[in-house]
Amino acid sequence: MTSFKNTKYAIIGAGIHGLSTAYHLALELKKNGKGNGADILVIDKGGIGAGASGIACGVVRNNYYQPAMRELMAQCVEVWESDPEAFSYHPVGYMQISPECMRQDVNSIFEQQRAIGYESEFIEGTSDSSEYMKSIFSDWRAQGITSVLHEKRGGYANNSKSVYGLAKKAENEGVKILTGVTVTGFKFDNQSEAVKALETDKGDINCEYLVVGAGPWIKSIWEHLELPKTVKITGKDGKQKEVPMWIYWSLQEGTLGVDPNMLKTDSGDKPPVIHVDSDAPLVGEEGEMITEKLWGIYYKPDFHFGGIQGGSAPFIVQSEPDSVKVDPYGPASPDFVVGPDFAYSWCSALSHCQKRFEGMSGLFKKEPSGGIGAFSPDSFPIFDEFRQNCYIIADSNHGYKMLGVGKLVAEKLMGEPSSLLAPFRFSRYEEKESHPTSNSPFPWS
Repeated sequence: MTSFKNTKYAIIGAGIHGLSTAYHLALELKKNGKGNGADILVIDKGGIGAGASGIACGVVRNNYYQPAMRELMAQCVEVWESDPEAFSYHPVGYMQISPECMRQDVNSIFEQQRAIGYESEFIEGTSDSSEYMKSIFSDWRAQGITSVLHEKRGGYANNSKSVYGLAKKAENEGVKILTGVTVTGFKFDNQSEAVKALETDKGDINCEYLVVGAGPWIKSIWEHLELPKTVKITGKDGKQKEVPMWIYWSLQEGTLGVDPNMLKTDSGDKPPVIHVDSDAPLVGEEGEMITEKLWGIYYKPDFHFGGIQGGSAPFIVQSEPDSVKVDPYGPASPDFVVGPDFAYSWCSALSHCQKRFEGMSGLFKKEPSGGIGAFSPDSFPIFDEFRQNCYIIADSNHGYKMLGVGKLVAEKLMGEPSSLLAPFRFSRYEEKESHPTSNSPFPWS
Protein backbone atom coordinates (compact mmCIF):
# COMPACT_ATOMS: atom_id res chain seq x y z
CA MET A 1 0.00 0.00 0.00
CA THR A 2 1.40 3.38 -1.03
CA SER A 3 1.71 5.99 1.72
CA PHE A 4 0.35 8.61 -0.71
CA LYS A 5 -3.41 8.18 -0.43
CA ASN A 6 -4.41 11.74 -1.25
CA THR A 7 -3.05 14.46 -3.53
CA LYS A 8 -4.45 17.59 -5.11
CA TYR A 9 -2.78 16.95 -8.48
CA ALA A 10 -1.89 13.44 -9.68
CA ILE A 11 0.33 13.15 -12.75
CA ILE A 12 0.82 9.83 -14.55
CA GLY A 13 4.23 9.48 -16.20
CA ALA A 14 7.74 10.48 -15.09
CA GLY A 15 8.94 11.38 -18.57
CA ILE A 16 9.28 14.72 -20.35
CA HIS A 17 5.57 15.58 -20.34
CA GLY A 18 4.74 14.45 -16.83
CA LEU A 19 7.79 16.02 -15.19
CA SER A 20 7.58 19.25 -17.18
CA THR A 21 3.94 19.64 -16.15
CA ALA A 22 4.81 18.90 -12.52
CA TYR A 23 7.69 21.40 -12.41
CA HIS A 24 5.84 24.21 -14.14
CA LEU A 25 2.63 23.56 -12.21
CA ALA A 26 4.58 23.88 -8.95
CA LEU A 27 5.84 27.28 -10.12
CA GLU A 28 2.36 28.37 -11.19
CA LEU A 29 0.75 27.30 -7.90
CA LYS A 30 3.32 29.29 -5.96
CA LYS A 31 3.03 32.32 -8.22
CA ASN A 32 -0.77 32.37 -7.97
CA GLY A 33 -0.85 31.70 -4.23
CA LYS A 34 -2.79 28.47 -4.77
CA GLY A 35 -0.35 26.03 -3.21
CA ASN A 36 3.07 24.62 -4.06
CA GLY A 37 4.90 21.55 -5.32
CA ALA A 38 3.84 19.50 -2.29
CA ASP A 39 0.34 19.44 -3.81
CA ILE A 40 1.65 17.42 -6.77
CA LEU A 41 2.35 13.70 -7.01
CA VAL A 42 3.97 12.12 -10.08
CA ILE A 43 3.62 8.35 -10.41
CA ASP A 44 5.27 5.99 -12.86
CA LYS A 45 5.08 2.22 -13.19
CA GLY A 46 8.81 2.10 -13.90
CA GLY A 47 11.19 4.87 -12.96
CA ILE A 48 12.19 8.38 -13.96
CA GLY A 49 12.67 8.36 -17.74
CA ALA A 50 12.07 4.59 -17.84
CA GLY A 51 9.84 4.85 -20.91
CA ALA A 52 10.13 6.59 -24.27
CA SER A 53 11.78 9.76 -22.89
CA GLY A 54 14.75 7.77 -21.58
CA ILE A 55 15.64 6.26 -24.97
CA ALA A 56 14.63 9.18 -27.19
CA CYS A 57 16.95 10.34 -29.94
CA GLY A 58 16.79 13.75 -28.30
CA VAL A 59 16.44 15.96 -31.38
CA VAL A 60 14.92 19.40 -30.74
CA ARG A 61 13.66 21.17 -33.85
CA ASN A 62 11.08 23.52 -35.28
CA ASN A 63 11.02 21.82 -38.67
CA TYR A 64 7.30 21.23 -39.23
CA TYR A 65 5.10 21.83 -42.24
CA GLN A 66 2.08 22.46 -40.00
CA PRO A 67 1.77 26.07 -38.69
CA ALA A 68 0.37 24.91 -35.34
CA MET A 69 3.28 22.52 -34.78
CA ARG A 70 5.80 25.15 -35.78
CA GLU A 71 4.42 27.78 -33.40
CA LEU A 72 4.24 25.28 -30.55
CA MET A 73 7.79 24.06 -31.16
CA ALA A 74 9.14 27.62 -31.15
CA GLN A 75 7.78 27.91 -27.60
CA CYS A 76 9.28 24.53 -26.68
CA VAL A 77 12.72 25.53 -27.97
CA GLU A 78 12.57 28.60 -25.73
CA VAL A 79 12.00 26.34 -22.71
CA TRP A 80 14.97 24.14 -23.70
CA GLU A 81 17.07 27.29 -23.99
CA SER A 82 15.98 28.53 -20.55
CA ASP A 83 18.28 26.08 -18.70
CA PRO A 84 20.56 24.19 -21.13
CA GLU A 85 22.79 22.87 -18.36
CA ALA A 86 19.99 21.26 -16.34
CA PHE A 87 18.35 19.93 -19.50
CA SER A 88 21.67 18.70 -21.01
CA TYR A 89 20.72 20.65 -24.12
CA HIS A 90 23.09 21.29 -27.04
CA PRO A 91 21.90 24.23 -29.22
CA VAL A 92 23.80 23.23 -32.36
CA GLY A 93 20.98 23.88 -34.85
CA TYR A 94 19.13 21.62 -37.27
CA MET A 95 19.26 21.08 -41.05
CA GLN A 96 16.46 19.81 -43.31
CA ILE A 97 18.04 18.71 -46.60
CA SER A 98 15.51 17.79 -49.28
CA PRO A 99 14.82 16.79 -52.91
CA GLU A 100 12.76 18.72 -55.45
CA CYS A 101 9.45 17.04 -54.50
CA MET A 102 9.74 18.62 -51.05
CA ARG A 103 11.18 22.02 -51.97
CA GLN A 104 7.87 23.87 -51.93
CA ASP A 105 6.91 22.39 -48.55
CA VAL A 106 10.27 23.27 -47.01
CA ASN A 107 10.14 26.78 -48.46
CA SER A 108 6.76 27.18 -46.76
CA ILE A 109 8.35 26.15 -43.46
CA PHE A 110 11.10 28.71 -43.95
CA GLU A 111 8.67 31.53 -44.78
CA GLN A 112 6.56 30.82 -41.72
CA GLN A 113 9.60 30.46 -39.46
CA ARG A 114 10.66 33.89 -40.64
CA ALA A 115 7.15 35.23 -39.93
CA ILE A 116 7.34 34.13 -36.27
CA GLY A 117 10.93 35.35 -35.85
CA TYR A 118 12.54 31.90 -35.73
CA GLU A 119 16.03 32.27 -37.19
CA SER A 120 16.80 30.05 -40.19
CA GLU A 121 18.42 30.16 -43.62
CA PHE A 122 17.05 28.67 -46.84
CA ILE A 123 19.23 27.62 -49.77
CA GLU A 124 17.65 26.58 -53.08
CA GLY A 125 18.88 24.84 -56.22
CA THR A 126 21.07 21.79 -56.76
CA SER A 127 24.32 23.68 -57.20
CA ASP A 128 23.84 26.14 -54.35
CA SER A 129 22.63 23.40 -51.98
CA SER A 130 25.66 21.24 -52.74
CA GLU A 131 28.03 24.18 -52.35
CA TYR A 132 26.46 25.13 -49.00
CA MET A 133 26.80 21.60 -47.63
CA LYS A 134 30.38 21.22 -48.88
CA SER A 135 31.29 24.47 -47.15
CA ILE A 136 30.45 22.64 -43.91
CA PHE A 137 31.50 19.07 -44.83
CA SER A 138 33.97 18.78 -47.70
CA ASP A 139 33.03 15.10 -48.19
CA TRP A 140 29.33 15.85 -48.73
CA ARG A 141 28.03 13.86 -51.72
CA ALA A 142 24.26 13.34 -51.39
CA GLN A 143 22.52 13.29 -54.77
CA GLY A 144 19.30 14.98 -55.91
CA ILE A 145 19.27 17.64 -53.20
CA THR A 146 17.63 20.92 -54.26
CA SER A 147 17.08 22.72 -50.94
CA VAL A 148 18.62 23.14 -47.50
CA LEU A 149 16.76 24.66 -44.56
CA HIS A 150 19.26 25.49 -41.83
CA GLU A 151 17.61 26.27 -38.50
CA LYS A 152 20.09 28.20 -36.38
CA ARG A 153 18.23 27.31 -33.16
CA GLY A 154 17.30 23.83 -31.96
CA GLY A 155 19.73 20.92 -31.67
CA TYR A 156 19.54 17.95 -29.34
CA ALA A 157 19.57 16.95 -25.68
CA ASN A 158 20.88 13.87 -23.88
CA ASN A 159 17.77 11.85 -23.07
CA SER A 160 18.19 10.42 -19.56
CA LYS A 161 20.31 13.35 -18.35
CA SER A 162 17.65 15.85 -19.37
CA VAL A 163 14.85 13.84 -17.75
CA TYR A 164 16.76 13.52 -14.47
CA GLY A 165 17.60 17.23 -14.63
CA LEU A 166 13.91 17.99 -15.02
CA ALA A 167 13.02 15.64 -12.14
CA LYS A 168 15.51 17.43 -9.89
CA LYS A 169 14.00 20.82 -10.73
CA ALA A 170 10.53 19.46 -9.89
CA GLU A 171 11.68 17.89 -6.62
CA ASN A 172 13.41 21.13 -5.63
CA GLU A 173 9.95 22.71 -5.83
CA GLY A 174 8.52 20.07 -3.48
CA VAL A 175 7.00 17.73 -6.09
CA LYS A 176 6.79 14.08 -4.97
CA ILE A 177 7.79 11.39 -7.50
CA LEU A 178 6.59 7.86 -6.77
CA THR A 179 7.99 5.09 -8.99
CA GLY A 180 7.10 1.42 -9.30
CA VAL A 181 3.37 2.11 -9.13
CA THR A 182 1.09 0.91 -11.94
CA VAL A 183 -2.30 2.47 -12.65
CA THR A 184 -4.89 -0.30 -13.07
CA GLY A 185 -8.05 1.80 -13.33
CA PHE A 186 -9.96 4.83 -12.06
CA LYS A 187 -12.88 5.63 -9.78
CA PHE A 188 -15.36 8.22 -11.01
CA ASP A 189 -17.81 10.51 -9.28
CA ASN A 190 -21.31 9.09 -9.83
CA GLN A 191 -22.86 12.48 -10.57
CA SER A 192 -20.19 14.49 -12.39
CA GLU A 193 -18.27 11.54 -13.95
CA ALA A 194 -15.04 13.30 -12.91
CA VAL A 195 -12.05 11.23 -11.82
CA LYS A 196 -11.95 10.97 -8.03
CA ALA A 197 -9.25 8.33 -7.55
CA LEU A 198 -6.55 6.34 -9.29
CA GLU A 199 -6.63 2.60 -8.74
CA THR A 200 -3.07 1.25 -8.59
CA ASP A 201 -1.33 -2.00 -7.73
CA LYS A 202 -0.25 -0.31 -4.48
CA GLY A 203 -3.69 0.96 -3.47
CA ASP A 204 -6.02 3.85 -4.38
CA ILE A 205 -4.81 7.45 -4.65
CA ASN A 206 -7.51 10.13 -4.31
CA CYS A 207 -7.00 13.29 -6.38
CA GLU A 208 -8.73 16.53 -7.26
CA TYR A 209 -7.19 16.78 -10.71
CA LEU A 210 -5.44 14.26 -13.00
CA VAL A 211 -2.84 14.88 -15.71
CA VAL A 212 -1.90 12.01 -18.02
CA GLY A 213 1.51 12.04 -19.73
CA ALA A 214 1.95 8.31 -20.29
CA GLY A 215 3.70 8.36 -23.68
CA PRO A 216 3.18 5.15 -25.68
CA TRP A 217 1.08 3.67 -22.85
CA ILE A 218 -1.69 6.18 -23.54
CA LYS A 219 -4.01 3.54 -25.04
CA SER A 220 -4.46 1.60 -21.81
CA ILE A 221 -4.98 4.78 -19.74
CA TRP A 222 -7.38 6.07 -22.40
CA GLU A 223 -9.42 2.87 -22.17
CA HIS A 224 -9.41 2.93 -18.35
CA LEU A 225 -10.88 6.42 -18.63
CA GLU A 226 -13.59 4.96 -20.90
CA LEU A 227 -12.79 7.32 -23.77
CA PRO A 228 -13.62 6.55 -27.45
CA LYS A 229 -11.85 3.55 -28.99
CA THR A 230 -12.41 4.84 -32.53
CA VAL A 231 -12.79 8.22 -34.18
CA LYS A 232 -14.14 9.43 -37.52
CA ILE A 233 -11.73 11.32 -39.75
CA THR A 234 -12.17 12.94 -43.14
CA GLY A 235 -9.89 11.67 -45.90
CA LYS A 236 -8.46 13.62 -48.84
CA ASP A 237 -11.45 12.43 -50.87
CA GLY A 238 -13.77 14.23 -48.46
CA LYS A 239 -15.29 11.01 -47.16
CA GLN A 240 -15.39 10.12 -43.49
CA LYS A 241 -14.16 6.82 -42.17
CA GLU A 242 -13.97 5.32 -38.71
CA VAL A 243 -10.48 4.36 -37.57
CA PRO A 244 -8.86 3.09 -34.35
CA MET A 245 -7.99 5.81 -31.86
CA TRP A 246 -4.41 4.57 -31.43
CA ILE A 247 -1.92 2.72 -33.60
CA TYR A 248 1.72 1.92 -32.89
CA TRP A 249 4.75 2.74 -34.98
CA SER A 250 8.19 1.25 -34.45
CA LEU A 251 10.82 3.99 -34.34
CA GLN A 252 13.94 3.08 -36.28
CA GLU A 253 16.99 4.41 -34.44
CA GLY A 254 20.49 3.29 -33.61
CA THR A 255 24.14 4.24 -33.18
CA LEU A 256 27.24 3.83 -35.31
CA GLY A 257 30.06 2.92 -32.93
CA VAL A 258 32.69 5.48 -33.94
CA ASP A 259 34.25 8.49 -32.22
CA PRO A 260 31.51 11.18 -32.16
CA ASN A 261 34.19 13.73 -33.10
CA MET A 262 34.25 12.05 -36.51
CA LEU A 263 31.32 14.25 -37.53
CA LYS A 264 32.86 17.60 -36.69
CA THR A 265 32.63 20.23 -39.40
CA ASP A 266 35.64 21.18 -41.53
CA SER A 267 36.14 24.16 -39.21
CA GLY A 268 36.30 21.84 -36.19
CA ASP A 269 32.91 22.81 -34.77
CA LYS A 270 30.08 20.61 -33.52
CA PRO A 271 27.71 20.10 -36.46
CA PRO A 272 23.98 20.74 -36.50
CA VAL A 273 21.61 17.79 -36.45
CA ILE A 274 21.43 16.52 -40.05
CA HIS A 275 18.12 15.38 -41.58
CA VAL A 276 18.17 14.21 -45.19
CA ASP A 277 15.16 13.22 -47.29
CA SER A 278 15.97 11.94 -50.76
CA ASP A 279 14.35 10.43 -53.82
CA ALA A 280 17.72 9.39 -55.25
CA PRO A 281 18.23 5.59 -55.43
CA LEU A 282 19.73 4.25 -52.21
CA VAL A 283 22.43 1.68 -52.96
CA GLY A 284 24.03 -0.65 -50.41
CA GLU A 285 27.73 -1.10 -49.70
CA GLU A 286 27.90 -4.04 -52.08
CA GLY A 287 26.21 -2.16 -54.91
CA GLU A 288 22.74 -3.67 -54.50
CA MET A 289 19.59 -1.54 -54.73
CA ILE A 290 17.99 -0.89 -51.32
CA THR A 291 15.18 1.40 -52.50
CA GLU A 292 14.20 3.71 -55.31
CA LYS A 293 11.41 5.26 -53.24
CA LEU A 294 11.59 8.41 -51.15
CA TRP A 295 13.70 7.74 -48.04
CA GLY A 296 14.89 9.78 -45.09
CA ILE A 297 17.43 9.67 -42.26
CA TYR A 298 18.65 11.89 -39.44
CA TYR A 299 21.93 11.76 -37.54
CA LYS A 300 24.17 13.60 -35.11
CA PRO A 301 27.31 13.02 -33.04
CA ASP A 302 26.34 12.08 -29.50
CA PHE A 303 28.77 11.41 -26.64
CA HIS A 304 25.89 10.15 -24.50
CA PHE A 305 25.17 7.37 -27.00
CA GLY A 306 28.88 7.00 -27.77
CA GLY A 307 28.90 7.40 -31.52
CA ILE A 308 26.91 8.78 -34.44
CA GLN A 309 23.27 8.40 -33.46
CA GLY A 310 20.15 8.78 -35.55
CA GLY A 311 17.36 6.99 -37.35
CA SER A 312 15.05 6.65 -40.33
CA ALA A 313 11.33 6.43 -41.10
CA PRO A 314 9.30 4.13 -38.79
CA PHE A 315 6.91 1.32 -39.65
CA ILE A 316 3.53 0.33 -38.23
CA VAL A 317 3.27 -2.43 -35.61
CA GLN A 318 0.17 -3.68 -33.84
CA SER A 319 1.66 -4.83 -30.54
CA GLU A 320 1.15 -2.99 -27.27
CA PRO A 321 4.36 -1.41 -25.82
CA ASP A 322 4.74 -3.96 -23.00
CA SER A 323 4.55 -6.91 -25.41
CA VAL A 324 6.97 -5.62 -28.04
CA LYS A 325 10.38 -7.25 -28.11
CA VAL A 326 13.51 -5.17 -28.61
CA ASP A 327 15.87 -6.94 -30.98
CA PRO A 328 17.34 -5.06 -33.94
CA TYR A 329 18.90 -8.24 -35.28
CA GLY A 330 16.01 -10.72 -35.09
CA PRO A 331 13.86 -11.97 -37.99
CA ALA A 332 11.53 -9.60 -39.83
CA SER A 333 8.41 -9.39 -37.66
CA PRO A 334 6.03 -6.67 -36.45
CA ASP A 335 6.88 -7.88 -32.94
CA PHE A 336 10.37 -6.41 -33.20
CA VAL A 337 11.07 -2.76 -32.48
CA VAL A 338 13.82 -2.21 -35.07
CA GLY A 339 13.61 -3.87 -38.47
CA PRO A 340 16.44 -6.31 -39.25
CA ASP A 341 17.55 -4.29 -42.29
CA PHE A 342 17.66 -0.94 -40.49
CA ALA A 343 21.35 -1.03 -39.51
CA TYR A 344 22.55 -1.77 -43.05
CA SER A 345 20.20 0.63 -44.85
CA TRP A 346 20.82 3.48 -42.39
CA CYS A 347 24.60 3.09 -42.65
CA SER A 348 24.28 2.95 -46.45
CA ALA A 349 22.32 6.20 -46.31
CA LEU A 350 25.04 7.78 -44.16
CA SER A 351 27.58 6.77 -46.79
CA HIS A 352 25.31 8.18 -49.52
CA CYS A 353 25.48 11.54 -47.74
CA GLN A 354 29.12 11.65 -46.63
CA LYS A 355 32.15 9.73 -47.85
CA ARG A 356 33.58 9.44 -44.33
CA PHE A 357 30.91 6.79 -43.56
CA GLU A 358 31.77 4.56 -46.50
CA GLY A 359 31.96 0.84 -45.57
CA MET A 360 31.12 1.31 -41.90
CA SER A 361 27.93 -0.74 -41.46
CA GLY A 362 29.91 -3.34 -39.50
CA LEU A 363 30.44 -0.76 -36.74
CA PHE A 364 26.73 -0.40 -35.99
CA LYS A 365 26.31 -0.96 -32.24
CA LYS A 366 24.36 -4.06 -31.24
CA GLU A 367 22.22 -2.52 -28.58
CA PRO A 368 18.52 -1.59 -28.53
CA SER A 369 17.50 1.94 -29.45
CA GLY A 370 14.40 3.59 -30.78
CA GLY A 371 11.14 2.41 -29.24
CA ILE A 372 7.41 2.32 -29.82
CA GLY A 373 5.34 5.41 -30.50
CA ALA A 374 1.57 5.65 -29.96
CA PHE A 375 0.08 7.65 -32.83
CA SER A 376 -3.28 9.37 -33.07
CA PRO A 377 -5.37 9.05 -36.28
CA ASP A 378 -3.65 12.02 -37.93
CA SER A 379 -0.23 11.40 -36.31
CA PHE A 380 -0.35 14.65 -34.34
CA PRO A 381 -0.70 15.22 -30.59
CA ILE A 382 -3.88 15.45 -28.59
CA PHE A 383 -3.83 17.99 -25.75
CA ASP A 384 -7.23 18.32 -24.12
CA GLU A 385 -9.34 18.03 -20.99
CA PHE A 386 -11.68 15.08 -20.45
CA ARG A 387 -14.11 14.11 -17.67
CA GLN A 388 -13.98 17.67 -16.28
CA ASN A 389 -10.81 17.17 -14.24
CA CYS A 390 -8.45 15.14 -16.42
CA TYR A 391 -5.97 16.72 -18.81
CA ILE A 392 -4.42 14.33 -21.34
CA ILE A 393 -1.09 14.95 -23.06
CA ALA A 394 -0.98 12.37 -25.86
CA ASP A 395 2.00 13.22 -27.99
CA SER A 396 2.08 10.86 -31.02
CA ASN A 397 5.85 10.58 -30.68
CA HIS A 398 6.60 14.29 -30.68
CA GLY A 399 6.89 14.15 -26.90
CA TYR A 400 10.56 14.44 -26.04
CA LYS A 401 11.18 17.68 -27.94
CA MET A 402 7.95 19.21 -26.58
CA LEU A 403 9.38 20.27 -23.23
CA GLY A 404 7.26 23.41 -23.26
CA VAL A 405 3.89 21.66 -23.40
CA GLY A 406 3.98 21.01 -19.65
CA LYS A 407 4.44 24.75 -19.08
CA LEU A 408 1.38 25.56 -21.22
CA VAL A 409 -0.70 22.88 -19.50
CA ALA A 410 0.30 24.22 -16.08
CA GLU A 411 -0.76 27.72 -17.11
CA LYS A 412 -4.04 26.38 -18.46
CA LEU A 413 -4.79 24.64 -15.16
CA MET A 414 -4.38 28.05 -13.52
CA GLY A 415 -7.03 29.50 -15.85
CA GLU A 416 -4.82 30.81 -18.67
CA PRO A 417 -6.13 29.52 -22.05
CA SER A 418 -3.48 28.67 -24.62
CA SER A 419 -3.81 29.40 -28.33
CA LEU A 420 -0.84 27.06 -28.90
CA LEU A 421 -2.63 24.05 -27.39
CA ALA A 422 -6.04 24.75 -28.98
CA PRO A 423 -5.24 23.30 -32.45
CA PHE A 424 -4.56 19.92 -30.78
CA ARG A 425 -7.96 19.57 -29.11
CA PHE A 426 -9.71 16.22 -29.48
CA SER A 427 -12.75 17.78 -31.19
CA ARG A 428 -10.66 18.64 -34.26
CA TYR A 429 -11.57 15.27 -35.76
CA GLU A 430 -15.30 15.92 -35.51
CA GLU A 431 -14.81 19.51 -36.64
CA LYS A 432 -12.74 18.35 -39.65
CA GLU A 433 -9.83 20.59 -38.68
CA SER A 434 -6.95 18.15 -38.84
CA HIS A 435 -3.42 19.28 -39.63
CA PRO A 436 -2.04 19.44 -43.19
CA THR A 437 0.46 16.79 -44.27
CA SER A 438 3.68 17.27 -46.21
CA ASN A 439 5.52 15.13 -48.77
CA SER A 440 8.00 13.90 -46.15
CA PRO A 441 8.42 10.11 -45.69
CA PHE A 442 8.01 10.63 -41.93
CA PRO A 443 4.43 10.30 -40.56
CA TRP A 444 4.92 13.08 -37.99
CA SER A 445 5.68 15.66 -40.67
